[in-house]
Amino acid sequence: MQTLTEVTPFQNEPFTDFSKEENAAAMQKALQEVEASFPQVVRLWIDGKDCEGGGGTLDSIDPGKTDRVVANSAMGDSKDAVRAIAGANQAFTAWARKTPEERAEYLFQAARLMRLRKHDFSALMVFEVGKTWAEADGDTAEAIDFLEFYAREALRYGRKQPIVPYPGEDNEMVYIPLGVGAVIPPWNFPLAILVGMATAAIVAGNTVVVKPSSDSPGIAAMFIDLMKEVGLPAGVLQLVPGAGTEVGETLVEHPMIRFISFTGSAEVGIGIYEKAGRTPEGQGWLKRVVAEMGGKDFILVDEDADIDTVAPAVHSAAFGYQGQKCSACSRLILHESIHDEFMAKFLPLVEATPVGHPSEAATFLGPMINEKARAGAIHGIEQAKENGNELVAGGEVGEDSGWYLAPTVFTGVGRGDFIWKEELFAPVLGIHKVSSFDEGVEAANDTRFGLTGAYFGKDEEKIARAKQELHCGNLYINRKCTGALVGVHPFGGFNLSGTDSKAGGRDYLLLFLQAKSISRAK
Repeated sequence: MQTLTEVTPFQNEPFTDFSKEENAAAMQKALQEVEASFPQVVRLWIDGKDCEGGGGTLDSIDPGKTDRVVANSAMGDSKDAVRAIAGANQAFTAWARKTPEERAEYLFQAARLMRLRKHDFSALMVFEVGKTWAEADGDTAEAIDFLEFYAREALRYGRKQPIVPYPGEDNEMVYIPLGVGAVIPPWNFPLAILVGMATAAIVAGNTVVVKPSSDSPGIAAMFIDLMKEVGLPAGVLQLVPGAGTEVGETLVEHPMIRFISFTGSAEVGIGIYEKAGRTPEGQGWLKRVVAEMGGKDFILVDEDADIDTVAPAVHSAAFGYQGQKCSACSRLILHESIHDEFMAKFLPLVEATPVGHPSEAATFLGPMINEKARAGAIHGIEQAKENGNELVAGGEVGEDSGWYLAPTVFTGVGRGDFIWKEELFAPVLGIHKVSSFDEGVEAANDTRFGLTGAYFGKDEEKIARAKQELHCGNLYINRKCTGALVGVHPFGGFNLSGTDSKAGGRDYLLLFLQAKSISRAK
């Protein structure tokens, strides 16, 4: 590919201002056009060809209107997965030999096209995974950011690396790709995380097999179509929708796979980590696992915090995208002296939350992703009641047309209670009171996870201590714990939140590269 892009400093893609009439009209048009295309047809993409799979078909459903089929997807089986791995392995040699500039140009071109069709991608997410206009737009903007950022990172890693000179030798260190990787993205950021995981590995010189979530095959296929359009060589990017128990496990366990990039639940991630640690016959390497596995995230509000700032920040962090973000606030820790003032300002925001189908511009809270997810949330709500937590808002399911659940708030939550410990991935917030900063820090760190957190307070000494003592991968001071930006807030967590892979950061591409030191005598 001829390199055309003039590389400028990275800048984040701006979010769309839908208060402007022309932007709102463009989004409405995209929604109408996308809806008219249903049900879309998704097929496997292996070695540059669309194909049927051996696992039958699956419909992805609009979670806000469950009688609407968004996409009908072919499902692969283990044989399809093996075929895709073999094809990716065959494509690897030629792809790895391309220069970083050549590989980066595919990402730059893809970013240009996605930017032009931003509302089309966002509109499909509105219907397939229940994202509101703002949430879908943010997802698409993040996908564009990943394309732009990782392309530039590949160029940086391709430059001459600084090493210590030594008399009598010419020394260098270069970064080379690993081989074939498995990419297993989630449904909750079905474009951004898929794009980020796949293109980081690809631009580093690897080839990948993608197994998308069964809840979002349409969005995955839309991205594949984009990469077809920019001319990505056959075999570099393979798409195999299918069951995790068949396609997913085949990818994880196959001896030709060099790395697994996964985003999802802690339970699945732990299983992947365990399986990847084995070295079956024919595998001459240790597999790398890049895992982001969710969280039980906190906001700690101190006695001197500005409650007028805190209340809307908590509302957004807890209930944005129905709490279905790994960074969502599900544990709110309040200093007892400001508890009542906060509740007086917070609960009216909760009660006034606009709930409805996300295709409506005014909607803030849409449906949960599927029936199983809502059932799990309802189970958590019942457990909270059994634990004696006080329900002060929500708790009930919404209209019958979709998987709706009202924004739900419990007070009096103890550190041994179910909704304190378990990730519900739902619009359910548990509130816990503390009597001091020290007690608040202890409560915040009382989790097996460690992804995001936020501290609200004005005392600089306490802020300094918060930065040191609050144990999470992404900590925010006097702002909400959601909304990480590529390049600005490298994202990844500690403990059972994953391998602290820092997506959107300067370390991320290293996970898909290996360093080779070369020394030549003069």
